[in-house]
Amino acid sequence: MKLPKTPSLSLSGKRAFVAGASRGIGLGCAVALAEQGAHVVCAARGMDQLTEAVQAMAVEGHSAEAVQLDVADPQAVKSLLADHGPFHVVVNSAGIARHATALDTSIDDYQAVMDINVRGAFVLSAEAARGMIKAGVAGSIIHISSQMGHVGGQERAVYCASKHALEGMVKAMAIEWGPHKVRINTICPTFIRTPLAAVTLDDPERRAWVESKIKLGRVGEIEDVMGAVAYLASDASVMVTGTSLLIDGGWTAG
Repeated sequence: MKLPKTPSLSLSGKRAFVAGASRGIGLGCAVALAEQGAHVVCAARGMDQLTEAVQAMAVEGHSAEAVQLDVADPQAVKSLLADHGPFHVVVNSAGIARHATALDTSIDDYQAVMDINVRGAFVLSAEAARGMIKAGVAGSIIHISSQMGHVGGQERAVYCASKHALEGMVKAMAIEWGPHKVRINTICPTFIRTPLAAVTLDDPERRAWVESKIKLGRVGEIEDVMGAVAYLASDASVMVTGTSLLIDGGWTAG
């Protein structure tokens, strides 16, 4: 009897790109891909922290380089992917939040969130896929979305709107690019202990509310997301596209 063999998580010989890689989940994504053997082009708006991160990766023997990028600038995204691509794996961890009640949210805050979380994600996806298709690469595009792309949240009308939009966009793109063997998916974490989540988790009342919603009883850590990134980037997920991987500790289960 010939037994089936588990597909490899190895990314040896692959080139990966991670936007928002200077800290938090984005840095975790970059490390996860590098640990599996990929050369990782790490991008962020600020170069100081990004350079420090890439240097730390080099110390661990990882292959990585740093490039500056503002995902909210469509032309910058197009130029960077044209110059550095095509990639086998593209991860978008760039995102912002401007939390306030719907009645207190300004148009400027609304636009800032949409420019990065939706328009930026759209342009990055399209340009990444364009390069993959032209080069005949069976690639994987991964967006760090949120559990808030599946439910509502307090003081998060605009943030939820942006993540629900991202989820729908990914489904449509998966339909278009499937025939080219280009996959696109989202990872939807719950509250992860990062600088972005600090404003919520540092407030005892809000943290208690968060923990009461997470069935596993704790907030997430960056490491909780890293395995999911490696999986969706690799051949182990070759039949997975147009879907979301919820890493929410059971928040959206009910």
